[in-house]
Amino acid sequence: MKKKIFYWMLAAILICGATAVSISLIACNEANAQENPTPKVVSTELIRTSQSWDGVELPDYFQGRPELVAVKYEFPAGQKLGWHHHPVMNYGVLVQGELTIIGLDGKEKTVHEGEAVVEMVNTIHHGENRGTKPVILYMFYLSQEGLPLAVQHPEIKLD
Repeated sequence: MKKKIFYWMLAAILICGATAVSISLIACNEANAQENPTPKVVSTELIRTSQSWDGVELPDYFQGRPELVAVKYEFPAGQKLGWHHHPVMNYGVLVQGELTIIGLDGKEKTVHEGEAVVEMVNTIHHGENRGTKPVILYMFYLSQEGLPLAVQHPEIKLD
């Protein structure tokens, strides 16, 4: 009888010890996971609109096969682009600096670092880097083969 009690007590001690070790390991693993979390993919929608920055509705899509174009622009501080218009829809993300877009009507929009912008379509405008550091801008055009991304208007003088 004493042997059975001894074995039951030994089994209880072993079970309790194993449970304590398991709980300690789980706690250590959770603490380690909090100290070194696995990076997760983060998705942040920057813009969703059917209007350009000046509030004008975007045109309907073209008929036929699309041509998607991505362009990286770099504007030195103080640089001005000439007057132009885009015959195709385009939008972008400014990743460095500040860019001011000016419509022929005088309406302005300053795009800041990290912001998205939808450009005017078939409306004359120009851009200026009025800041102290270069602007880096990624633009995405929804075009068709053979269409220009921009049409320049050199007859309109910049101030």
